[in-house]
Amino acid sequence: MADPVHCMSGSAGGGVWDDERMTPFGERVRQLRQERGRMLKDMAAHLGVSSAYLSALERGERGKPTWTLIQGVLQYFHIIWDEADELTRLADLSDPRVKIDTANTDSKATLLANRLAREIRGLTPDELDRMMVVLDEAQERERKVATEPPLSRAGEGQG
Repeated sequence: MADPVHCMSGSAGGGVWDDERMTPFGERVRQLRQERGRMLKDMAAHLGVSSAYLSALERGERGKPTWTLIQGVLQYFHIIWDEADELTRLADLSDPRVKIDTANTDSKATLLANRLAREIRGLTPDELDRMMVVLDEAQERERKVATEPPLSRAGEGQG
């Protein structure tokens, strides 16, 4: 299965207008609803929220969903295990108003964060995909370092 964080359906040249503004969580919830033939108003009633709120959440006009709402979505669609973990991860990555703390980082990190905040709306889907590749590589590098045995890290830098 393709990673929904990297496969936003609102790419230039197709899709519904709203898709371009969706969060990863909102996009996946809408996809699940459509795949399973569920109506927004029925899902909203099950979750105890208004249809307007659920629609705004899907479109990325609301902040990151609460833990309770995420659990309700998982229960509504009978989602378990890896798919539940993935939907929870998408919810965590779906805050449309991100704040980046660059204190105690290289000055280039602060420059990058500020430029990204100013210029992100002008990036093409291809440019965003290329930036995601760089971030994925950095994340994988961090994972490898975190899983290395402490003894192999202790010898680094000695020569």
